[in-house]
Amino acid sequence: MDESIEINAPASKVWRALTLREYTDQWTPEFANGDPHFYIESDWKLGSPVLWKGQGRNLVVEGIVTALVLNKLLRFTVFDVRSERPPITEEDGITFRLKEQNGITILHLLQGDFSTMPEGAKYRDMSTQVWQRVLPKVKMLAESA
Repeated sequence: MDESIEINAPASKVWRALTLREYTDQWTPEFANGDPHFYIESDWKLGSPVLWKGQGRNLVVEGIVTALVLNKLLRFTVFDVRSERPPITEEDGITFRLKEQNGITILHLLQGDFSTMPEGAKYRDMSTQVWQRVLPKVKMLAESA
């Protein structure tokens, strides 16, 4: 998946919408059919874990921050803890690139294609649909922050 969205806010506000729990709690439930108990836990530092948790704080997806340039680049891996881990490259997972010009930020999202996972095409397609709902939420949160 390769998507971009224009956001009428500086990159720092978009970054906050992507990383601060008060904002991520508003868009991560989309990945669990709207379950309000689904959330991301991370301090968003290079090498830190990125934990997607559900009801009862149960770990569902885990990853690691693999690239970080404040307000410009954030990349982290994603693994469903219920399946075997496939080999990954640095580009696998989720990559956010932010480019600001005159107070407007282009948020570019790149997600790996899950081709090394069993049923990878299914997960890729589902995740693409979810991101198409999430990006407008991130835009709204950054613009209203």
